Amino acid sequence: MIRVKARANESVEQMVRRFKKLCEKEGLNRDIKRNSYYEKPSERRRRKHRKAIKRIARDYGAF
Repeated sequence: MIRVKARANESVEQMVRRFKKLCEKEGLNRDIKRNSYYEKPSERRRRKHRKAIKRIARDYGAF
């Protein structure tokens, strides 16, 4: 759970900005978008496989 405590002389807008940055860092937005609709297990495997191939290609150069 993400908590943001007010710092000395910090406005609400600055606190919200820090909160959004922490949410982005934790990957909450990505998880919410991914869980907002049902994804078949085969689609999930296919997505993970494509991501792994991209990572390998980036690290070792294009095939």
